[in-house]
Amino acid sequence: MAAQPATNEEFQLSDDEFHEIRRVVHRTTGIALADTKRHLVYGRLARRLRALSLTTFREYLQRIEQDGDELEEFCNAITTNLTFFFREGHHFQHLSTKVLPDLLKQNAATRRIRIWSAGCSTGEEPYSIACCVQETLGNLRDWDVKILATDLDSKVLAHGQAGIYAADRLDKVDKARRDRWFVPQNGGAQWSAREELRRLISFKRLNLMEQWPVKGPFDVIFCRNVVIYFDKSTQRIVFGRFAELQRPGSHLFIGHSESLFNVCDRYELIGQTIYRKND
Repeated sequence: MAAQPATNEEFQLSDDEFHEIRRVVHRTTGIALADTKRHLVYGRLARRLRALSLTTFREYLQRIEQDGDELEEFCNAITTNLTFFFREGHHFQHLSTKVLPDLLKQNAATRRIRIWSAGCSTGEEPYSIACCVQETLGNLRDWDVKILATDLDSKVLAHGQAGIYAADRLDKVDKARRDRWFVPQNGGAQWSAREELRRLISFKRLNLMEQWPVKGPFDVIFCRNVVIYFDKSTQRIVFGRFAELQRPGSHLFIGHSESLFNVCDRYELIGQTIYRKND
């Protein structure tokens, strides 16, 4: 019988229950939770037990096996959503100064550009990409440019779709850029993304561990600070699937703590966490 840790916490989380939660997390999200994440798991899921008036984690595990809506709430609770505008600024500089100008030439015949922000969280990343697109490409009326923004967490997607951010979320954004692409609300306490940005972005729920209802090809994929939570075998699957959706010469941006070394050989490293699809 699994040991029951002696705690003063509201709910008891046994070793067996924690290990089962880890298995469900890996199966549904691809995230490999370490043993050290036990306290985090307890804190986030205890809220769900209270919301459902449950008294044990065993009851909750049974609930998520039977209730698809609650399984989604479970995924929302577990996933981490730390992001900010123009995070890892060298990525956006390369996008603006190299990638987008080259796409103007390479895609001149089709006038089509597709960008995917995978793991977009509350939307700061796709809106940052949209700013670069507008600033670099200028008049887009005769170009078909779309940014797909996906995440596992339906709640953060709703935030991104709304496109409204507290003022402190834009503190690190250059004032001229902020004023050009966002509109102050509530006396400047919040800022709303302008329509020029919004119309470029489509927010959709997508689980990287399930079937992808996307066709591509994508000229650019951002998947940053997402696979760091996956084990190597899952990373290989995800990056291999990305590669199938990109033509040679397309670009992939990943997080500062991530690497394709010994994971995927279908891209070449061309800059700091910037990759280009091999021919």
